[in-house]
Amino acid sequence: MHTLKKSTLTLSALALAAACASTSAQAETLTVFAAGTLGKTFTTLARGFEKLHPGVTVQPQFGGSVKMVKQVTVLHQPADVVAVADYSVISKYMLKGDEGGKPTADWSIGFLGNAITFIYTPKSKGAKEINADNWWKILSEPGVQIGRSNPDTDPSGYQTLQMLDLASRYYKQPDLEAKVLANSPMSNMRDTETDLISALQLGQIDYLAIYRSDAVQHHMESINLPPQINLSDPRFDADYAKATAKTKNGELSGRPILYAVTIPTTAPHPKLAQEFIAYLLGPEGQKVIAANGFIPLKQPYAMHRDQVPPKLRSMTVAWPQ
Repeated sequence: MHTLKKSTLTLSALALAAACASTSAQAETLTVFAAGTLGKTFTTLARGFEKLHPGVTVQPQFGGSVKMVKQVTVLHQPADVVAVADYSVISKYMLKGDEGGKPTADWSIGFLGNAITFIYTPKSKGAKEINADNWWKILSEPGVQIGRSNPDTDPSGYQTLQMLDLASRYYKQPDLEAKVLANSPMSNMRDTETDLISALQLGQIDYLAIYRSDAVQHHMESINLPPQINLSDPRFDADYAKATAKTKNGELSGRPILYAVTIPTTAPHPKLAQEFIAYLLGPEGQKVIAANGFIPLKQPYAMHRDQVPPKLRSMTVAWPQ
C-alpha cells in the first residue's frame, strides 16, 4: 500500500511538472519598442494579436524613436520588434551599426505614412482666427506657447524643424522658422510630443507640433498644412530634401514621413516577431492603422529585401531607389 501511494504521488508530481512545462513553453512575452505616436495603434494591435495567439503577451514600450533604438544598439536591451517614426533611424543606427558597433538588424520595412501638423484647443490663443493660410502668423504672435518634441531624440522633433524650414521657403518668409521657434522654448519640449498633449488640454500651451494621426486619435483641432511642407507626399521628395534640421546627431535633410519596422538580430523570439509584423502588415493591421489617422501604404517597402524573412518578403516590394 505504501509503495502504491508513493508511486501515485510520483506520477502526480510528474504530471504536474509536465503541465507546468507545457504552460511555460506556450507562455511567451513579445517585447515591442515603438515610437510614441504608435502608442494607441500598437496597443490595439497587441490585444488583437494576443487573442490569436493564446499564451502570448505582447509588451509594448513607447518613446522617441532614436531613444528606443538606442536601447537596443547601445544599452543592449532585448527587443523582438522595433518600429520607428522615421525609416532612416533604423538605417542609421541598426543596419549600419551604432557608435562603431555591429549592425543590430539586417532589413527594415516601411509600413505607413503620416504628416506634420499643429493641434490646438478652443482655449488656444488665436484659435478662432487660425487657418491654413495664416497659421504661421498666429504662431508667431507674442505670448503664444508652442510645444514640440526633442529633435535630438524624436523624429517629429526634427521633422517639425524641417517643416518650418520648408514653410519659410514656401511662404517666402525667411524669418518664419525663427519667429515660430521663439514661442517654443526648451521648457516646452519633451522627448516625445505625445507627452505634451495633457499640457495642451490644460491650457499650459496653445499649440503642439505633432503628427496628423495624433490629431485624429485625440479628437483635436488641427491645421491642414499644404503637402508641399507637411512631409506627407513622396511626390515632393526633392523639395523636402532641401530642408534641414540641426541636431546633436548632425544636420538632417527632409524626406517623406515613412514609419519602419524591423526585428533585431538579437530578438529573443524572432519567429513570433515575424508573426506580429505579418499581422501588422495584413488586413487587420492596415484597418487599425487607417482608423488611427495614419496613411496606409498600398504595398509596404522592404529595405535589403533579400534579407527579409520569406513570409514577410512576400508582403512587400523593393524599397524605391
